[in-house]
Amino acid sequence: MTQAIATGYAPTEGSAPHSNSPRHRFYRRVLRALNAAGIDFVIGGGYALERHLGIGRPTKDLDLFLRPADVNAALGHFRSIGFDAELTFPHWLAKVTRRDDQVDLIFNGGNGICPVDDDWFRYAIPARVLGVPVKLSPVEEMIWSKAFVMERERFDGADVLHLLNACAETLDWSRLTRRFGRHWRVLFAHLTLFGFVYPSERCRIPEVVMRQCARFLELEMKCAPSRRICRGTLTSRAQYLVDIEHWGYEDGRLAPHGSMTDDEASIWTAAIDAEVSRPLGSQPADAAADDSPKGGNHDGAL
Repeated sequence: MTQAIATGYAPTEGSAPHSNSPRHRFYRRVLRALNAAGIDFVIGGGYALERHLGIGRPTKDLDLFLRPADVNAALGHFRSIGFDAELTFPHWLAKVTRRDDQVDLIFNGGNGICPVDDDWFRYAIPARVLGVPVKLSPVEEMIWSKAFVMERERFDGADVLHLLNACAETLDWSRLTRRFGRHWRVLFAHLTLFGFVYPSERCRIPEVVMRQCARFLELEMKCAPSRRICRGTLTSRAQYLVDIEHWGYEDGRLAPHGSMTDDEASIWTAAIDAEVSRPLGSQPADAAADDSPKGGNHDGAL
């Protein structure tokens, strides 16, 4: 039942509340401008989520996914028609703004390992958003990119599990597992959590996928790399800085482990809102001491 709803639903101009609001008029202008310029894009975020799940949530912005090679052309085109446009983070994100409204132009993940490539467009879903003909992000690419978002203030795991629940039977599991590649543990973690959240649905995850992950896990349990690497920065830019800056781990985002440069990581790190993220080690050195006991005995169960 859930799958039938998710497969047959597509957001239309009529389904968008207040579709004549200034914000939605701005969105329409952006979408039409890209179409007129012949620049490929797919829509992700809340609009694509609504298509795949059959139910949505309020959207505060519009997420457009472009090939990296098309970003500069898109920015130049928007500037030529009077919009403010900037390359906000050179490794993954640009923005088009008008007063308080903005559109995100996304061409990679914030971790640098989820680039927008031809498959995003090859498997995109034709639709109409706000009356404009567009394409929506494939569910496999949504799962892949959202699976790594594990910030303290934002965790996309619920979106991943809802997408799995809605689309398990129609997913291209071969393509999805290739997407994760050597980061298969992230996929396995979400699949394992899926069985916890939805115990009655766990058999809908292909057994061959679960067993392959279990085999990888068994092999990895027999040995460990000698280099002290922290891949946590692939899931949170803030929460694992302490591992890199204080505890001597190598940053899994940087070469030879990842694709980001030192400058890209520094720019991305500088944008952290410490009051929101509250990473370890960020409190003032003279913060008031906590008199409560540390450690000790705790009742619990395994």
